[in-house]
Amino acid sequence: MKFSPCLDQCTKDGTHCLGCGRSHTEIAATKAIVNAAVEFIKQQQYDNPHDFVAAISKSILKKASLP
Repeated sequence: MKFSPCLDQCTKDGTHCLGCGRSHTEIAATKAIVNAAVEFIKQQQYDNPHDFVAAISKSILKKASLP
């Protein structure tokens, strides 16, 4: 499955957003991940959140890649 980013044309009817095509369950889970990362950044009081996001992005992509 290919990820489809938000297009700022959100709909809440049915099981999927008509803007991006993702399920409302997937959207809610993605929001939870983002909110958790933002909360962690705030708790750590990072002065360089861009570096943190880049580092975890790299780590996630490395761990998610198939052998």
